[in-house]
Amino acid sequence: MTDARRRALALGALAISTFTYVTTETLPIGVLPGIARGFDVDTATVGLLVGAYALVVVLATVPLARLTARVPRRAQLLLLLTLLVVANLGSALAPAFGLLVAARVVAALSHALFWAVVGPTAASLARPGARGRALAAVYAGQSIGVVLGVPLGTLLGEVVDWRAAFGGAAALGLVALAVAAATLPHVSRADDVASTGSEPSGPRYAVLVGTTVLVATGALLAFTYVTPFLIDVTGVPPTAVSAVLLVRGAAGLVAVLVSGRFIDRHPRRVMLTATGLLVVGLSVQCLGREQALVATAGLALVAAGMSAFTTGLSTRVLTVAPGSTDVAAGGTSTAFNVGIMAGSSTGGALLAVVGLAGLPLVGVAFTGAALLLLAAEPRLVRGRRPVPA
Repeated sequence: MTDARRRALALGALAISTFTYVTTETLPIGVLPGIARGFDVDTATVGLLVGAYALVVVLATVPLARLTARVPRRAQLLLLLTLLVVANLGSALAPAFGLLVAARVVAALSHALFWAVVGPTAASLARPGARGRALAAVYAGQSIGVVLGVPLGTLLGEVVDWRAAFGGAAALGLVALAVAAATLPHVSRADDVASTGSEPSGPRYAVLVGTTVLVATGALLAFTYVTPFLIDVTGVPPTAVSAVLLVRGAAGLVAVLVSGRFIDRHPRRVMLTATGLLVVGLSVQCLGREQALVATAGLALVAAGMSAFTTGLSTRVLTVAPGSTDVAAGGTSTAFNVGIMAGSSTGGALLAVVGLAGLPLVGVAFTGAALLLLAAEPRLVRGRRPVPA
């Protein structure tokens, strides 16, 4: 096998991995009603499976990235994928809600380090000048996870039960592990070309972290409860929710592929456009909440914005990282999961205040603030000297 082919397959393995991780993280959203019935707990409690997962990631990402900073990324990824398979099997077989939570904690610990190393690993496999396209290819797996993972998990939950959805995620993780073991090259940390930022800047990195928290909070505040929103507010039949999520995911996939064509030349413009799409999409979802087609269009715009934002974020952090790219990527992953945790918990708290119908409007406030912060970056960092790598 040629080196170029092996690297291409390795990028494919990373794409399968991102697909599996994003499916695992968000799977409770699609099967939320089934889990609630199965364990006789309320909807808000099951929603905390997403928030608790994010809390573990927030607490563990940077410490784990620092602790394993000298471990070759290939060894890290193989161990992490093994833990993911075990955690999803544990979720599928959990006889009590507490054991399901414990399995989710194991998955979250694996997730915490995975997103800190996957971006730098993909960048190290890329040709010179093609980092953005390589990252877009890998993060296409994330978008496909939204396109197929969550909707298929939702469909399995409807046709079989929620346990089958977690079993499917375990099988996907096993495929990702096998492909990664066969194709990822052995590279020492000393020879890694993506270990430090190419244009390190502490202030720009700080803006990136702040923007990420706001974007994730605004988007997940509404998306955590998207299934009951579609059923109870929009009037979508329960059997059609998976189809709506499929449309939403397809829009995300298109966005990540399109943004990958521009990300190497215009990373900041891609992120501004992506954040603007989030603001518009959440507004459309709120204003058209009683019309299925309009609400679906809003969800599609939100998905497109989130996918393009994630691609831009993964590229930008490798540029402005003020130190180790693993730690910097871990920092933005932590920021993202702070937003997920804040969004899901705030959404649950606001249900009694604004109801399901009002959650997208609250999301507009957070994503609008993110857009303003990102647009103000040049003024905020003007005159600040770059930080040496």
